[in-house]
Amino acid sequence: MFPSSISSSLTLTMTMTTTTICSLVLVLVFLCYATLPFFTLLYRQSRSPLLKLRGPPSRSFFMGNLEEMHDAENIVPPHSTTLFQEWEKEYGKVFVYQGFVGGKRLMLMDPRTVGEVLGRAYDYPKPEFVRDSLSGMVGGFQKGAEGLLTSEGAVHRRQRKILSPAFTSSHIKSLTPIFWEKATQLRDIWLSIAEQTSHTNPSTPTPLSKAEWEPKNEHGLRIDALSWLARATLDIIGEAGFGHHFKSLEGPGEDALAEAFSVIFSTARKFRVMTILQVWFPILRGLRRNNQTMIQARATMRRIGLDLIRERQAQAAATSSEKKRDACCEEVAVEMRGRDLLSVLIRANEREKAAADGRLTEGMNEEEMLCQISTFLAAGHETTSSALTWCLYALAKDPGSQQKLRNALLSVESDSLSGQQRYDAIEKCQYLDWVVRETLRMHAPVTSTMRVCMVDGGDELPVARLVILSLTRYALNEVAFDSPYYDKDGVLQQTIKLNKYDIISIPIQAINREGDGEWR
Repeated sequence: MFPSSISSSLTLTMTMTTTTICSLVLVLVFLCYATLPFFTLLYRQSRSPLLKLRGPPSRSFFMGNLEEMHDAENIVPPHSTTLFQEWEKEYGKVFVYQGFVGGKRLMLMDPRTVGEVLGRAYDYPKPEFVRDSLSGMVGGFQKGAEGLLTSEGAVHRRQRKILSPAFTSSHIKSLTPIFWEKATQLRDIWLSIAEQTSHTNPSTPTPLSKAEWEPKNEHGLRIDALSWLARATLDIIGEAGFGHHFKSLEGPGEDALAEAFSVIFSTARKFRVMTILQVWFPILRGLRRNNQTMIQARATMRRIGLDLIRERQAQAAATSSEKKRDACCEEVAVEMRGRDLLSVLIRANEREKAAADGRLTEGMNEEEMLCQISTFLAAGHETTSSALTWCLYALAKDPGSQQKLRNALLSVESDSLSGQQRYDAIEKCQYLDWVVRETLRMHAPVTSTMRVCMVDGGDELPVARLVILSLTRYALNEVAFDSPYYDKDGVLQQTIKLNKYDIISIPIQAINREGDGEWR
């Protein structure tokens, strides 16, 4: 009896020991798997050829130079460029700065090198962690689905080919009435606000925030231009992008899709420590938790997006059927066609899926088209409103240029013109073109972009290294432009060396790869 008890005790002890050892082994294996990317990265950094390049010292091992770069980029220009000017003067147009935990990042400011990288987009794709971050905003609602912002290589080429008919000059011209209508509506709202003396006037829609406008005082009336312009551009991208009426200028909370996108967009842009950790430890990306609000927002966006896609598909099928029934009366079919980008995309997609010789080719599925709706919203909404706000800011700082632009626009007799004629008349206003170009040069919505080198470019462009392209410093390059800044007192530059450089070509190339750079 006693020996049997001892034997049972030993067996139990051995079982517990075995279980403990197995558990420890599993924990160690998991830790090795989870931390391997981090230690691999540290090892690569210790042997990086970027160590041969000079760069600014960092104030923090964990944050590197990122904090001071963030502070510099969020100061009103031209002061925001001072830091980068100092670095360029000290270290040249190619140098390294420190990212998180001492990571070396290659900064390129030379126009030729920047153009080389952006001109070979598939050799220098976006880093995987950047694509993962973007997917939370414009990625697929099902795993594996990608939009133009997040796709790379063959998938991106295929999607861009299908999307290209939607961004032709002639098609953009056809959307002019939408742009004009929303601009006129916003003008009328601002005039209405300027005439009232309190917040209670019912003629004005409820503001997005209390800061959107303030009552008149001894200094006049203050209006939050960015907030209102964001509403106008959202309405424009809704109608021009996929024929959806957000009615943002009529008041907030009016449209479920707008509310859903606002939730997703604002959540994706929030900076969290976990976001940093997910860069170093990709395994943590699978532990993301969506709260109920986010889940509902994504469900709403998917439901409405699919409804829009299927509605446009039905319209395209009806148009095709009408053309077959009455080939001699093409005007009927043309009239039925939707002119929004989604309608054009669907028609181009059907042509791609059934080639002229009857050979089936791969078009976009519903999930990919759903991603394009998110892409239209993200890439065409905030960047446009931001650029317009900076344009108004620059003109407000320079009353002389403001008056000159106003006189130039007043000379355009546009009220009696059709959409195409109005577009052509405004296109001929050269001073407006100068103002827009200078605004995009001085206040580009895309100030920098990040790429990873997939081809061997030597010590300066080693394989698999992060490359940061400074679009802001390119735009202020003294070789390309007569002056690195506006003239003193903020006067807009007019002597631009357009024969040497197109001042918006680099920012547009960057946005182009991001999604909607062909937009005028």
